[in-house]
Amino acid sequence: MDSNKSASTGNEHANSSASDKRGKYRIMAEIKRLEQDSKFLEEELEEVERLEDASSICKELLLYVETKPDALLPVTNGPANPLWNRWFEGFQDSEGCRCRIM
Repeated sequence: MDSNKSASTGNEHANSSASDKRGKYRIMAEIKRLEQDSKFLEEELEEVERLEDASSICKELLLYVETKPDALLPVTNGPANPLWNRWFEGFQDSEGCRCRIM
């Protein structure tokens, strides 16, 4: 019985030693992954710092776009046919539509 007890203690020690090594390697792998993530983020930050201000570029683009007419849209200064406005203005009288469907 004592031999069984000492054998089981030896197995437990071997199992805990093996799990300690696995835990150590897991921790080392996690640290390596965090170092890689950190390096990637530092590179991204350096790249962002080298970029010009986005607001000045957006202002330039907006000025350019606003000054150029759209080639696909016709240029009109008002409605092509003033009678079309009545369809978009809504009801003119306060009573609304007098149409009745039977």
